[in-house]
Amino acid sequence: MLLFNPISTPFTLKPTAHHHNHHRNLTVFSQIQPIPIPITTTNLSISDESLRTKGFNLHRTITNLNLDHLNSVFVAVGFPRRDTEKIQIALENTDSLLWIEYEKTKRPVAFARATGDGVFNAIIWDVVVDPNFQGIGLGKAVMERLVNELLRKGITNIALYSEPRVLGFYRPLGFVVDPDGIRGMVYSRRKNKK
Repeated sequence: MLLFNPISTPFTLKPTAHHHNHHRNLTVFSQIQPIPIPITTTNLSISDESLRTKGFNLHRTITNLNLDHLNSVFVAVGFPRRDTEKIQIALENTDSLLWIEYEKTKRPVAFARATGDGVFNAIIWDVVVDPNFQGIGLGKAVMERLVNELLRKGITNIALYSEPRVLGFYRPLGFVVDPDGIRGMVYSRRKNKK
């Protein structure tokens, strides 16, 4: 698992006026109030206008997203073919997503999405670029915009799962492997050997 390592801290804590309360631990919590500090978002490596002039359209909703075509991109990069009805449900339960359409074919060529609690945490999923369009900055374009969107919402604990062969892609975008010894775990149905 990779975690996003923001350069600036999004909140600072400021004491508020002390109110007498019979529940001591409630008083402690009421004395701390987050103060938003603007987070500087990453400069984009390619502008929306530049994408348009190169024949690409950026989308932030699932409107006009053909799930069969998206599934073809998933398969082309090595993901298993998925049931499109389940993809639809997953996307309806997604907090943020971006996809890039190639204007000539009206097909998705890059995609990424994030789920989370909408406040503190997000996990980025399904980052894919059609192999015919890799190496021209589309993966970076969707990732930069997705991370910026999460940061604007105040979400700074951003994680993603990655295959080892593509770790180098995520590092320049601010992601680090196991920061401070933090390790991700996933549930496995395999029985543990004793």
